[in-house]
Amino acid sequence: MPPTGPPPDWARVEIAVPRPADRLPGIAMAGFRQRVPAVADIAMVAHPSVTLLVDLSETDGLAYRAHDRHGHGSLVAGLVPGGLRTGGRVGACLQIRLGPVAAASVLGAAADLTGTVVSLEDVWGRDAGRAEDRLRAAASWDERFAIAAEILSRRPEARRRVDPEVAHAWRRTLAGRGRTRVDGLADEVGWSRKRLWSRFRSQLGITPKRAARLVRFDHAAHLLVAGDAAADVAARCGYADQSHLHREVRTFTGLTPAAVAVAPWLAIDDVAWPASPRPPRSLSRSVIGAR
Repeated sequence: MPPTGPPPDWARVEIAVPRPADRLPGIAMAGFRQRVPAVADIAMVAHPSVTLLVDLSETDGLAYRAHDRHGHGSLVAGLVPGGLRTGGRVGACLQIRLGPVAAASVLGAAADLTGTVVSLEDVWGRDAGRAEDRLRAAASWDERFAIAAEILSRRPEARRRVDPEVAHAWRRTLAGRGRTRVDGLADEVGWSRKRLWSRFRSQLGITPKRAARLVRFDHAAHLLVAGDAAADVAARCGYADQSHLHREVRTFTGLTPAAVAVAPWLAIDDVAWPASPRPPRSLSRSVIGAR
């Protein structure tokens, strides 16, 4: 069954994040637990990462749908999965965001996953069930984060080599918030534009230009959620005009900028994925540190 129900009530959700010293390069994690499991339905918004949702529920658990595929349990969403909705009666869930360079190493499948949503078992086989069992049995979020880090670092058999030049081009795209030109990236790494385009696409599953568009969209989406006017966001993010921003938001989400500004998936983004250490919030949302 596909997910059905209202958006989540974040005031009833506890959110845990790893301590800064425990964070891994190119990998971000956050734990979510509903105090009282309730049916919810939420549309995921495209993000410049491959996303793992590890279902830690004891009963019904996570349900999802994307395109014509319906499924239950832990999932892996590639870059730009399109139309992905998750929900069900989820008690607890560990979300892991892997930059595409890290995903190529940990999953060995960053390029193959772009535009798709598959079960974690499809990617990890029997290891997926073992990982879920260990994470579910852990006594604290700190322990879960440590277990997840261990699992992610112990998958040498999955490693797929990413050229240093491609990794550099991705890092520069992120740092430039999607406004770095492909020609400039090629010059930086000493490659032709054609070679960078080909290697980037084959290893990360997305062209440099589309990667830049995705990163720029992500920056724009967070500005919209922060309350900035669409016209101002378009100007700050380098879009030609507000209509250009509207088209890009439609491309990546199927929504209008106004709808993205209130998207439930982004409502707790700054809490679950802090750019820098910050004290926990406890006003309109229930947020906890890892414990």
